[in-house]
Amino acid sequence: LETVPSDPSLVVVTPAMVEGSGLAKLAARHPARCHDVGIAEQHAVTFAAGLACRGLRPIVAIYSTFLQRAYDQLVHDVALQGLPVTFAIDRAGVVGPDGATHNGGLDRSFLRCVPGLVVMTPSDGAELRLMLDASRRIEAPVAIRYPRATAKAGQAGAPPLREGRAWLRRRGRGTAILAFGTLVDEALQVAAAIDATVYDMRFVKPLDESTVIAAAASHTLVVTLEENALAGGAGSAINELLVSRGLTVPVLNLGLPDRYLAHGTREQVLADAGLD
Repeated sequence: LETVPSDPSLVVVTPAMVEGSGLAKLAARHPARCHDVGIAEQHAVTFAAGLACRGLRPIVAIYSTFLQRAYDQLVHDVALQGLPVTFAIDRAGVVGPDGATHNGGLDRSFLRCVPGLVVMTPSDGAELRLMLDASRRIEAPVAIRYPRATAKAGQAGAPPLREGRAWLRRRGRGTAILAFGTLVDEALQVAAAIDATVYDMRFVKPLDESTVIAAAASHTLVVTLEENALAGGAGSAINELLVSRGLTVPVLNLGLPDRYLAHGTREQVLADAGLD
Protein backbone atom coordinates (compact mmCIF):
# COMPACT_ATOMS: atom_id res chain seq x y z
CA LEU A 1 0.00 0.00 0.00
CA GLU A 2 2.94 2.32 0.67
CA THR A 3 4.11 1.89 -2.93
CA VAL A 4 0.77 2.87 -4.47
CA PRO A 5 -0.60 5.60 -2.17
CA SER A 6 -2.42 7.23 -5.08
CA ASP A 7 -4.72 4.20 -5.44
CA PRO A 8 -7.62 4.92 -3.06
CA SER A 9 -9.20 1.53 -3.78
CA LEU A 10 -6.42 -0.34 -1.97
CA VAL A 11 -7.28 -0.95 1.70
CA VAL A 12 -6.06 -3.31 4.43
CA VAL A 13 -8.19 -5.28 6.88
CA THR A 14 -6.68 -7.09 9.85
CA PRO A 15 -8.14 -8.92 12.89
CA ALA A 16 -6.08 -7.32 15.70
CA MET A 17 -2.79 -7.98 13.91
CA VAL A 18 -1.63 -4.38 13.29
CA GLU A 19 1.58 -4.86 15.26
CA GLY A 20 2.10 -8.54 14.50
CA SER A 21 1.71 -8.09 10.74
CA GLY A 22 3.89 -4.98 10.61
CA LEU A 23 1.08 -2.53 9.83
CA ALA A 24 1.70 0.08 12.56
CA LYS A 25 3.37 2.65 10.30
CA LEU A 26 0.79 2.03 7.60
CA ALA A 27 -2.09 2.56 10.04
CA ALA A 28 -0.52 5.80 11.24
CA ARG A 29 -0.01 7.18 7.74
CA HIS A 30 -3.26 5.97 6.17
CA PRO A 31 -5.75 5.50 9.04
CA ALA A 32 -8.77 5.60 6.73
CA ARG A 33 -7.38 2.74 4.62
CA CYS A 34 -6.28 0.36 7.41
CA HIS A 35 -9.14 -1.32 9.28
CA ASP A 36 -8.43 -3.25 12.48
CA VAL A 37 -11.65 -5.13 13.30
CA GLY A 38 -10.37 -6.70 16.51
CA ILE A 39 -10.14 -10.41 17.29
CA ALA A 40 -12.89 -11.27 14.81
CA GLU A 41 -11.37 -13.20 11.94
CA GLN A 42 -14.69 -14.24 10.43
CA HIS A 43 -15.91 -10.65 10.40
CA ALA A 44 -12.60 -9.48 8.88
CA VAL A 45 -13.07 -11.71 5.84
CA THR A 46 -16.77 -10.92 5.38
CA PHE A 47 -16.04 -7.20 5.82
CA ALA A 48 -13.35 -7.46 3.11
CA ALA A 49 -15.87 -9.20 0.85
CA GLY A 50 -18.26 -6.31 1.35
CA LEU A 51 -15.55 -3.78 0.52
CA ALA A 52 -14.74 -5.72 -2.66
CA CYS A 53 -18.42 -5.68 -3.64
CA ARG A 54 -18.24 -1.88 -3.48
CA GLY A 55 -15.27 -1.72 -5.86
CA LEU A 56 -12.38 -1.61 -3.39
CA ARG A 57 -9.33 -3.94 -3.45
CA PRO A 58 -8.98 -5.18 0.13
CA ILE A 59 -5.94 -7.01 1.48
CA VAL A 60 -6.67 -9.18 4.52
CA ALA A 61 -3.49 -9.34 6.62
CA ILE A 62 -3.92 -12.45 8.77
CA TYR A 63 -1.91 -15.24 10.33
CA SER A 64 -2.19 -18.70 8.77
CA THR A 65 -3.59 -20.31 11.92
CA PHE A 66 -6.10 -17.48 12.41
CA LEU A 67 -7.36 -17.82 8.86
CA GLN A 68 -8.50 -21.31 9.85
CA ARG A 69 -11.19 -19.64 11.97
CA ALA A 70 -12.55 -17.82 8.90
CA TYR A 71 -12.51 -20.67 6.40
CA ASP A 72 -16.27 -20.67 5.91
CA GLN A 73 -16.22 -16.94 5.14
CA LEU A 74 -13.31 -17.34 2.73
CA VAL A 75 -15.22 -20.03 0.82
CA HIS A 76 -18.75 -18.62 0.82
CA ASP A 77 -18.33 -14.86 1.13
CA VAL A 78 -15.24 -14.40 -1.06
CA ALA A 79 -14.38 -17.35 -3.32
CA LEU A 80 -17.91 -18.39 -4.25
CA GLN A 81 -18.53 -14.86 -5.52
CA GLY A 82 -15.12 -14.58 -7.18
CA LEU A 83 -14.35 -11.35 -5.31
CA PRO A 84 -10.87 -9.78 -5.72
CA VAL A 85 -9.77 -10.05 -2.08
CA THR A 86 -6.08 -10.65 -1.39
CA PHE A 87 -5.14 -12.73 1.66
CA ALA A 88 -1.67 -11.80 2.92
CA ILE A 89 -1.07 -14.89 5.04
CA ASP A 90 1.62 -14.30 7.64
CA ARG A 91 3.13 -17.04 9.84
CA ALA A 92 2.70 -19.62 7.08
CA GLY A 93 4.95 -22.56 7.87
CA VAL A 94 7.30 -22.74 10.85
CA VAL A 95 7.18 -19.73 13.20
CA GLY A 96 9.82 -20.60 15.79
CA PRO A 97 9.40 -18.72 19.11
CA ASP A 98 5.68 -18.10 18.54
CA GLY A 99 5.17 -21.76 19.43
CA ALA A 100 3.04 -24.68 18.33
CA THR A 101 -0.23 -22.71 18.27
CA HIS A 102 1.11 -20.40 15.54
CA ASN A 103 2.85 -22.87 13.20
CA GLY A 104 0.92 -22.49 9.96
CA GLY A 105 1.40 -25.81 8.25
CA LEU A 106 -2.12 -26.43 6.93
CA ASP A 107 -3.05 -23.46 4.76
CA ARG A 108 -1.82 -24.79 1.41
CA SER A 109 -3.90 -27.90 1.97
CA PHE A 110 -7.14 -26.12 2.84
CA LEU A 111 -6.68 -23.34 0.26
CA ARG A 112 -5.72 -25.52 -2.71
CA CYS A 113 -9.16 -27.14 -2.88
CA VAL A 114 -11.10 -23.86 -3.07
CA PRO A 115 -12.30 -23.24 -6.64
CA GLY A 116 -11.16 -20.03 -8.29
CA LEU A 117 -8.58 -19.16 -5.62
CA VAL A 118 -5.05 -18.25 -6.79
CA VAL A 119 -2.36 -19.42 -4.31
CA MET A 120 1.16 -17.96 -4.50
CA THR A 121 4.28 -18.86 -2.53
CA PRO A 122 7.10 -16.26 -2.58
CA SER A 123 10.65 -17.46 -1.99
CA ASP A 124 12.05 -14.08 -0.86
CA GLY A 125 11.13 -10.48 -0.17
CA ALA A 126 11.32 -9.37 -3.80
CA GLU A 127 8.98 -12.20 -4.85
CA LEU A 128 6.53 -11.18 -2.12
CA ARG A 129 6.46 -7.62 -3.49
CA LEU A 130 5.90 -8.92 -7.02
CA MET A 131 3.03 -11.12 -5.87
CA LEU A 132 1.34 -8.41 -3.81
CA ASP A 133 1.54 -6.08 -6.79
CA ALA A 134 0.24 -8.77 -9.17
CA SER A 135 -2.71 -9.50 -6.88
CA ARG A 136 -4.10 -6.02 -7.59
CA ARG A 137 -4.48 -6.95 -11.25
CA ILE A 138 -6.02 -10.40 -10.79
CA GLU A 139 -9.82 -10.32 -10.87
CA ALA A 140 -10.15 -13.22 -8.46
CA PRO A 141 -9.39 -14.01 -4.81
CA VAL A 142 -5.67 -14.42 -4.16
CA ALA A 143 -3.75 -16.00 -1.26
CA ILE A 144 -0.07 -15.18 -0.72
CA ARG A 145 1.53 -17.17 2.07
CA TYR A 146 4.84 -16.28 3.72
CA PRO A 147 6.65 -17.21 6.94
CA ARG A 148 7.69 -15.44 10.12
CA ALA A 149 11.25 -14.94 8.99
CA THR A 150 13.61 -12.25 7.80
CA ALA A 151 12.88 -11.51 4.15
CA LYS A 152 15.87 -12.37 1.99
CA ALA A 153 16.94 -10.09 -0.84
CA GLY A 154 15.69 -11.03 -4.27
CA GLN A 155 17.73 -12.84 -6.89
CA ALA A 156 19.14 -10.58 -9.62
CA GLY A 157 17.69 -11.33 -13.02
CA ALA A 158 14.43 -12.78 -11.75
CA PRO A 159 11.93 -13.15 -14.61
CA PRO A 160 8.62 -11.27 -14.51
CA LEU A 161 5.86 -12.93 -12.55
CA ARG A 162 3.44 -14.73 -14.86
CA GLU A 163 0.34 -16.33 -13.40
CA GLY A 164 0.74 -20.08 -13.05
CA ARG A 165 4.34 -20.18 -14.28
CA ALA A 166 7.39 -21.50 -12.44
CA TRP A 167 10.96 -20.15 -12.51
CA LEU A 168 13.87 -22.42 -13.48
CA ARG A 169 16.57 -21.55 -10.93
CA ARG A 170 19.15 -24.21 -11.77
CA ARG A 171 19.49 -26.76 -14.55
CA GLY A 172 20.99 -30.10 -13.60
CA ARG A 173 20.32 -33.73 -14.40
CA GLY A 174 18.82 -36.82 -12.82
CA THR A 175 16.81 -35.17 -10.07
CA ALA A 176 14.34 -32.29 -10.42
CA ILE A 177 13.49 -30.43 -7.20
CA LEU A 178 10.17 -28.57 -7.34
CA ALA A 179 10.40 -26.11 -4.44
CA PHE A 180 7.45 -24.09 -3.22
CA GLY A 181 8.29 -20.84 -1.46
CA THR A 182 10.60 -20.54 1.50
CA LEU A 183 12.83 -23.59 0.98
CA VAL A 184 14.16 -22.66 -2.46
CA ASP A 185 17.55 -21.67 -0.98
CA GLU A 186 17.88 -25.07 0.72
CA ALA A 187 16.96 -26.73 -2.55
CA LEU A 188 19.67 -24.80 -4.39
CA GLN A 189 22.28 -25.83 -1.79
CA VAL A 190 21.37 -29.49 -2.18
CA ALA A 191 21.22 -29.18 -5.97
CA ALA A 192 24.74 -27.79 -6.12
CA ALA A 193 25.99 -30.91 -4.32
CA ILE A 194 24.14 -33.47 -6.46
CA ASP A 195 23.80 -31.51 -9.74
CA ALA A 196 20.01 -31.38 -9.59
CA THR A 197 17.55 -29.13 -11.39
CA VAL A 198 15.63 -26.65 -9.24
CA TYR A 199 12.34 -24.93 -10.03
CA ASP A 200 10.95 -22.14 -7.89
CA MET A 201 7.32 -23.07 -8.48
CA ARG A 202 5.91 -19.68 -7.38
CA PHE A 203 2.30 -20.89 -7.69
CA VAL A 204 0.50 -23.72 -5.93
CA LYS A 205 -2.65 -22.86 -7.87
CA PRO A 206 -2.80 -22.60 -10.81
CA LEU A 207 0.00 -25.14 -11.03
CA ASP A 208 2.54 -24.86 -13.85
CA GLU A 209 1.51 -28.16 -15.39
CA SER A 210 3.70 -27.92 -18.51
CA THR A 211 6.83 -27.41 -16.39
CA VAL A 212 5.98 -30.32 -14.09
CA ILE A 213 5.32 -32.66 -17.02
CA ALA A 214 8.53 -31.60 -18.76
CA ALA A 215 10.53 -32.07 -15.56
CA ALA A 216 9.08 -35.54 -15.05
CA ALA A 217 9.85 -36.50 -18.65
CA SER A 218 13.49 -35.36 -18.50
CA HIS A 219 14.51 -36.53 -15.00
CA THR A 220 14.64 -39.88 -13.21
CA LEU A 221 13.37 -38.51 -9.89
CA VAL A 222 11.04 -35.65 -8.97
CA VAL A 223 11.33 -34.16 -5.45
CA THR A 224 8.70 -31.78 -4.09
CA LEU A 225 9.76 -29.49 -1.25
CA GLU A 226 7.44 -27.35 0.86
CA GLU A 227 6.93 -25.86 4.32
CA ASN A 228 3.43 -27.29 4.68
CA ALA A 229 1.77 -30.52 5.69
CA LEU A 230 2.30 -33.23 3.09
CA ALA A 231 -1.36 -34.27 3.18
CA GLY A 232 -3.13 -32.21 0.54
CA GLY A 233 -0.23 -29.83 0.03
CA ALA A 234 1.65 -28.74 -3.07
CA GLY A 235 3.38 -32.11 -3.34
CA SER A 236 -0.04 -33.74 -3.48
CA ALA A 237 -0.91 -31.43 -6.37
CA ILE A 238 2.17 -32.68 -8.24
CA ASN A 239 1.26 -36.31 -7.52
CA GLU A 240 -2.31 -35.80 -8.74
CA LEU A 241 -1.11 -34.21 -11.98
CA LEU A 242 1.41 -36.96 -12.74
CA VAL A 243 -1.12 -39.70 -12.04
CA SER A 244 -3.74 -38.00 -14.22
CA ARG A 245 -1.29 -37.94 -17.13
CA GLY A 246 -0.15 -41.53 -16.64
CA LEU A 247 3.44 -40.53 -15.78
CA THR A 248 5.22 -43.03 -13.55
CA VAL A 249 8.42 -41.19 -12.58
CA PRO A 250 9.37 -41.78 -8.93
CA VAL A 251 8.36 -38.87 -6.66
CA LEU A 252 9.70 -37.96 -3.21
CA ASN A 253 7.47 -35.57 -1.25
CA LEU A 254 9.24 -33.56 1.46
CA GLY A 255 7.29 -31.34 3.85
CA LEU A 256 6.18 -30.95 7.44
CA PRO A 257 5.59 -34.19 9.36
CA ASP A 258 2.12 -35.39 10.40
CA ARG A 259 2.40 -34.12 13.97
CA TYR A 260 2.28 -30.83 15.84
CA LEU A 261 5.69 -29.19 15.82
CA ALA A 262 7.52 -28.54 19.07
CA HIS A 263 8.54 -25.10 20.32
CA GLY A 264 11.96 -23.90 19.19
CA THR A 265 13.72 -21.51 16.88
CA ARG A 266 12.71 -21.64 13.24
CA GLU A 267 16.05 -23.25 12.39
CA GLN A 268 15.66 -25.90 15.10
CA VAL A 269 12.13 -26.82 14.06
CA LEU A 270 13.04 -27.05 10.37
CA ALA A 271 16.01 -29.27 11.25
CA ASP A 272 13.77 -31.47 13.42
CA ALA A 273 11.41 -31.82 10.43
CA GLY A 274 14.30 -32.79 8.15
CA LEU A 275 13.93 -29.64 6.05
CA ASP A 276 17.27 -27.95 6.67
